Amino acid sequence: MNPPAPDHVRIFDTTLRDGEQSPGCSMTAAQKLRFAHALADLGVDIIETGFPISSDADASASVAIAREVRGPTLAALARCHPDDIDTAARVLESADKPRLHVFISTSPLHREHKLGMDREQVLARAIEGVQRARQLMDDVEFSAEDALRTEPDFLAEICAAAYEAGARTLNIPDTVGYTTPAEIRALFEFLRARIPQEDAVFSAHCHDDLGLAVANSLAAIEGGARQVECTINGIGERAGNCAMEELVTALRVREAFFSARTGIDSRRLVPTSRLLTRMTGMSVQRNKAIVGANAFAHESGIHQHGMLRHPGTYEILEPESVGWSKSQIVLGRHSGRAALADRLGELGFHPEEAQLNQIFGAFKSLAEKKREVFDADIEALALGADASAASGWRLLRLHVSTGVSDDTLPTASVELQSPDGGRIAEAATGDGPVHALFAALARATGVELDVDGYQVSSVTTGDDAQGQANLVVRVGEAEYTGNGTSTDILEASALAWIDVLNRLRRRGEIEVADAPRITPINDASATRVRRVASA
Repeated sequence: MNPPAPDHVRIFDTTLRDGEQSPGCSMTAAQKLRFAHALADLGVDIIETGFPISSDADASASVAIAREVRGPTLAALARCHPDDIDTAARVLESADKPRLHVFISTSPLHREHKLGMDREQVLARAIEGVQRARQLMDDVEFSAEDALRTEPDFLAEICAAAYEAGARTLNIPDTVGYTTPAEIRALFEFLRARIPQEDAVFSAHCHDDLGLAVANSLAAIEGGARQVECTINGIGERAGNCAMEELVTALRVREAFFSARTGIDSRRLVPTSRLLTRMTGMSVQRNKAIVGANAFAHESGIHQHGMLRHPGTYEILEPESVGWSKSQIVLGRHSGRAALADRLGELGFHPEEAQLNQIFGAFKSLAEKKREVFDADIEALALGADASAASGWRLLRLHVSTGVSDDTLPTASVELQSPDGGRIAEAATGDGPVHALFAALARATGVELDVDGYQVSSVTTGDDAQGQANLVVRVGEAEYTGNGTSTDILEASALAWIDVLNRLRRRGEIEVADAPRITPINDASATRVRRVASA
């Protein structure tokens, strides 16, 4: 006998509403529209466009999304107040599939200190709110704020009343991240027994104050929830919300256990995560599940050896299935010969045993001094016997002006030593100091690099902290990385750019002509520096 087909769990994305309320994550209307399109491409079932009554920006963004985005249901949040509900309905007038999402607090703490209302008053307000929403559109969702600290009998009573008033989605938020998996599973089982109607969809909305948002959401699914409210990268109030990428991937990997699946195109999870990071400036930690930089990275020699034999030894899913290009073997002081030999092969080097032993010895010495040994380091080690081949462009000095007024553009000037020992100086303006710096480097070397990713981070602490810049450059279908470290983050950025350039030169990917010998940039009487327009 075949097992039953997995149930569909609706993904309700609230990145643009609850997620955007996270400090530092505000987005413009244009950014919210662009991200809503990305969520539609990802395959979410419902997008919460915002809380329109809260601000004109939220209302205008919701209007724009309703006009353009097709596919998912579009929801707007409203308190159980007439003005809120009417405003939310207006912003969704152009939506193909609109939903009004109304809520009211239900816990004793919120009733007393936030609302100043008793149970009967809250119940009456909830019914009035759902009925008004239902008069304006067919699809209505009701949320009982702080549901997990609400008396179970009252929670069941108000959810049943909301269903009778016209709400067909009943959301049970763990507003303050208080519950545990066992508790929330039992609560959903209890509510489903009290409200057994087949067309009632129970929904979970979990916060991460105790680090349990994903675990609690999965437990709610075990208890009968068939909608989960979540955000990309888990952003949201305080510690954040249930992270969509973690929930979706858990259901995919453990489908046989949960007997549930979503309609998300998981291959778009990492690109969507990166888009949100670029828009908000809020990076995810390296060791974050699924979308963190270390999610599919391996440094331990034992792990690396196993991965080279069979990826399943240390990975439970393919990195390509969530949007990464491949697993990453990170070379450091814990790495062994097998990993080094494999990376050398990827870089086009196939040394004999004796030469490999020599390179490995130099690698281990270098790895004791560096936190991570990069591809450029490996190439330099492999080419170490040929000093001329290992030479390249060097940064001698730089100066960057950020611009102090609207009529002053950011400007950068650089002086480089070319591979043949000559010197060249150039300057350029740009949209920002880093853009101007990269433009000046391109002018000086005659090479334009297609920068696909740029990130800066601190690698030490204190007043003289070292900053590291990481650059990803695309050449055709291939990606090349460059890294630079300095107490000056702009210098680190320039070093990362030159690191990529030298890698490309060593590998013969580009031809870089020798630069003319000219006077150093600080000799004003003889310096030849072209002032160029913004790149």
